[in-house]
Amino acid sequence: MTNFVKTFLRDETGASAAEYALILAIVGVAIGAAALTLGGNVRAAIAGAAVDVHKCNTASMPASSTSTVLTTC
Repeated sequence: MTNFVKTFLRDETGASAAEYALILAIVGVAIGAAALTLGGNVRAAIAGAAVDVHKCNTASMPASSTSTVLTTC
């Protein structure tokens, strides 16, 4: 029985699986943090674009213009 315990304690074959799990956890946290940061930036960019589109849609057309597209926006 003591021989089994000594062999078990010296055996390092399971260490690689634990190391891979640790690396996977770190990469997962990094991907999650990047997604949260990028999500906020995308949300802000879309909100800014929506404001610009709204401003262009509510702007009045010059009387001399015959075009239906506003070129100032």
